[in-house]
Amino acid sequence: MTNESLELFSKDKSFGGWVEMYRHPSSACQAPMNFTIYRPPQAEKGPVPILYYLSGLTCTHENFILKAGAQQFAAEHGLLLVAPDTSPRNTGIPGEDDDFKLGSGAGFYVNAITEKWAKHYQMYDYVTQELPAVIEAHFPVQPERVGLFGHSMGGHGALVVALRNPKRFRSLSVLSPICVPTESPFAIEAFQEYLGEDRELWLQYDANHLMQKNTELDLPLLVDQGEDDEYLKEYLLVKAFKATCEAKGYPLQLRMHPGYGHNYFFVASMMQDHLAHHAKALCV
Repeated sequence: MTNESLELFSKDKSFGGWVEMYRHPSSACQAPMNFTIYRPPQAEKGPVPILYYLSGLTCTHENFILKAGAQQFAAEHGLLLVAPDTSPRNTGIPGEDDDFKLGSGAGFYVNAITEKWAKHYQMYDYVTQELPAVIEAHFPVQPERVGLFGHSMGGHGALVVALRNPKRFRSLSVLSPICVPTESPFAIEAFQEYLGEDRELWLQYDANHLMQKNTELDLPLLVDQGEDDEYLKEYLLVKAFKATCEAKGYPLQLRMHPGYGHNYFFVASMMQDHLAHHAKALCV
């Protein structure tokens, strides 16, 4: 990718650094893709660690950076934040904007294989291969110091990406994650559409299944979950994932928070702790 193909379309000063929004032609998704970075003030002096954030259903590249309040903590620790969009947009696929659980804003971080979606919905390849290559080529970063976190659908994505790429990351955390998407009403419809009816194929994107088979990933995992989250019992299945981690002896810290729901009020309330969790591993 040339510098000319990476379009900066928004730039704002924030906590001594810069919030920058970019658009670029994606070869993985065969469509323009947007992402936002927060470039901390330390990046003016040299390369800094990278912390990727994967957003949830309906979110764009903007939601996290506008609502989570992460910039002040990224500036404190010297972390470059990267928040990609959750899907391609305006692809012309029939019905892509009809259901918030499918299509626009709902890529689920999988590589679609069905005829309708396969051309554009290659979000797993986008976030694991193409986007990191863009970040490392164009920004002052330390590619050997990379962390990953996410919320809801993005928590699912972060867990799956880390479990399938266990040597790539130094830190991992999630908020209100969809832990067993093959049993979650949020994900089943999307998996059927993107991956077809063979449920064996779905398991490659199921964090609970991947954890059951895990032999390599051993990063301390911080999970924060609101106890008043309306999706907790039926859709997120965090307790099932906790049981799997306990059976594996995996280093999971699950914190349950009374009164909190499934929104960015919750995400923002946890942000200081999550960035400190990542900084402990990345900024050494």
